[in-house]
Amino acid sequence: MRRIAILLGASLALAEPAGAQGFETVRIASGLAEPIFLTAPPDDPDRAFVAERAGQIRIIRLPGFDLETTPFLTIAGVDTTGEGGLLGLAFHPDYATNGFFYVCFTIDDDGGTAAFRTRIVRYQVSANPDVANPASATQVLNYLQPKYNNNGGWIGFGPDGLLYIASGDGGGSDDTGTGHTAGTGNAQDITNNRLGKILRIDVDADAFPADPLLNYGIPAGNPFVGVTGDDEIWAYGLRNPWRASFDRQTGDLYIGDVGQGAREEIDVQPAAASGGANYGWRLREGTIATPSGGVGGPLPPGAIDPIYEYPRGSCEFCGESITGGYVYRGPVPALDGRYFFADFEDARLWSLRYDGSSPSTFDGTNYVELTEHTGDPGFVPDAGSIGNVASFGEDGAGNLYILDIVDGEVFYLPEPPSAWMQLAALAMTWALAHRRVRP
Repeated sequence: MRRIAILLGASLALAEPAGAQGFETVRIASGLAEPIFLTAPPDDPDRAFVAERAGQIRIIRLPGFDLETTPFLTIAGVDTTGEGGLLGLAFHPDYATNGFFYVCFTIDDDGGTAAFRTRIVRYQVSANPDVANPASATQVLNYLQPKYNNNGGWIGFGPDGLLYIASGDGGGSDDTGTGHTAGTGNAQDITNNRLGKILRIDVDADAFPADPLLNYGIPAGNPFVGVTGDDEIWAYGLRNPWRASFDRQTGDLYIGDVGQGAREEIDVQPAAASGGANYGWRLREGTIATPSGGVGGPLPPGAIDPIYEYPRGSCEFCGESITGGYVYRGPVPALDGRYFFADFEDARLWSLRYDGSSPSTFDGTNYVELTEHTGDPGFVPDAGSIGNVASFGEDGAGNLYILDIVDGEVFYLPEPPSAWMQLAALAMTWALAHRRVRP
């Protein structure tokens, strides 16, 4: 027995677990209709909710990854033209008590004044915890989108319990033309303009009791309360913030902002920030003056550069359209603290660590351990392939998911096998290799 233990110990020390990092990526769902976001209610270990672009929300059972056939909710009237559709989903911090969740989607502007109208709507779960009540729809706010692209659409609750909403500049190019503020563009216009912004609202209050279509309050700490600027604005100067997230451990806000023709960028707002950050668009694309349309210029006073940017083109760290992700806080120790992001067009997957420097010093180099994961054994799934990553997702335990919108697939990074599981597997292998064959 002692010899067996020694042999097993030596084998365990030399053995490499699945994948180079001790984990593997598995496909947990396929055949979905353009999965575009995944999230879970707070403290719910049993379910993940997937938003499909045409307006359905589906439930995946955990840990078995069984896809429920009955949708949690089907939203009527969603317009999927261009980059529209059901774009965001967020569960109230007190969902277990009140059953409220929020969606962001685009509809046809029936007034004919714009391409889209973006709506933020609250729903409530029914008596069946796996089915929402469609009659509970209550509009929180809405705003017009002049074009069919650059719609943003991510929504999420921050550590402060407030709802954050990412909106694009309204589309087209150079933040100019019909529906864009002349001379500045929408992203730099902070008066009567919700486009190109991060908005922050209080969904548990109502500052507009006389208006049934506005059902939210204004947080007193928002940067433009009592001064020139829209009270809802938390940050501005964004082109198309495609997926933002809060680090569940530190509270830092990460924003992946899609560039126009030269730079893709990652912006970070530390948890202690007081709001009002200007990220530079349309004057800036990443850390450079916007090179097209005659709209580029120097960094506005007090504006903040990204912590990381990558160029358009063909290289190890090049791409065409960033998809922002999450800081990993799941059960795989080797990945803890890494911010994962992807490029939608070039099917690239990367991660880095924010170096913690002050926003006043951001210059596009405020990171460490930038890593290319495309083709890495730990990220090659057991089935299918990770292609057009429209979004990442995070469940209640902090596990990371990757959503391929074109092929309708969802991938999952599971926890690594425990030492006991590895030992048991090695013991079985040794026993099979050394078993006696009876005559």
